[in-house]
Amino acid sequence: MGGEHSHSHSSGNLKLAFLLNLTFTLIEFAGGLWTNSVAILSDAVHDLGDSISLGLAWYFDRLSKHGSTPKDTYGYARYSLLGGLITGIVLIAGIGFILWNAAQRLLDPQEVNATGMIVLAVVGVIFNGAAVLRVRKGESLTEKVVSWHLLEDTLGWIAVLIGAAVMAVWELPWIDPALSIGISLFVLWNVFRNLRKFFEVFLQRTPSTFDLPAFETAVKAIPEVIDVHDTHSWSIDGEKHVLTTHVVVSPAAIADQALLIKSQVKNLIGDKAFEHIAVEIEAQEKTGTESEVQKRRQD
Repeated sequence: MGGEHSHSHSSGNLKLAFLLNLTFTLIEFAGGLWTNSVAILSDAVHDLGDSISLGLAWYFDRLSKHGSTPKDTYGYARYSLLGGLITGIVLIAGIGFILWNAAQRLLDPQEVNATGMIVLAVVGVIFNGAAVLRVRKGESLTEKVVSWHLLEDTLGWIAVLIGAAVMAVWELPWIDPALSIGISLFVLWNVFRNLRKFFEVFLQRTPSTFDLPAFETAVKAIPEVIDVHDTHSWSIDGEKHVLTTHVVVSPAAIADQALLIKSQVKNLIGDKAFEHIAVEIEAQEKTGTESEVQKRRQD
C-alpha cells in the first residue's frame, strides 16, 4: 500500500506542476507579444519545452505502474527517454529561432513595455515557485530532477524582473535581447547536458555511479571465487540499473555454497538503483594447473 500511495503522490505532483507550467506558458506567449519582449518570448519557448517534458513525465509515471509485458520485459520506464528526446528537439528548434530574433533585436533595439515585463516576471516567479515547492516534496528521482528544472525557471524570471526594473528606470532597450540571449544559451547548455545523459543510456553505457573494475576485484576477493567474467551493466532509464555477471567457483563450492556466494555478490553492489541483478554461478573447468588458477585470480 505504501508503494501505491507514493506512486499516486508522485503522479499528483507531476500533474500539478504540468498544469501550472502549461497555464503560465500560454500567459507568457501572450505577455511576450504584449510587452514586445524577446526575453519573455525566449523563456516562453523554454517553458513550452518544460510543459512537454512535464506532461510526458506525468504520462509515463502513470504508464509505468502497468509493469512488465512479454514485449516490454523491463516495463515502460525506458519510454520516458523518448519524452526527454522529443523535449530536447523541441527546445533546440525553438531556441535557435529565438536566438536569431534576439541577435537582430540586439543590433536594432526596440522599446519594450518594462512595466508589463515586471508584472509578468512577478507572476512567473509565483507560478514557478509554487510548482517548485510542490514537486520538491516528492521522493522520486523524477520529481527531484523536475524540481531543479523548475528552480532554474524561477531564477530566470528573477533575472527578467531585475532587467525590467532597470529598463523602467533607464532607457536601455538592449538589455531585453541581451537577457534573451543569456537565457537561451543557458537553457541550450542544459539541453545538451541532458541529451548527453540520454544518449549514454541509449548506448547502454555503464552507469557513472558504478565502478565495474572495483566490483570485479571485490567479487574475486570472496572465498571460493576463482574468477569473474562477462560482467555487464547498463541503465534502463537513467534511474533504474541492470547488472549481469558470471562467477566461477570450485566444483565443491557450487554444490553447497552457490546461494551464499550469489548473495555476497549482490551485497557488494549496495546501490538501490540496481533493480535487476543476475549472478550466474559456474563451476571451474577441470583443465588447468593450480598455478594457472592463481594467475587468473591475480589478473
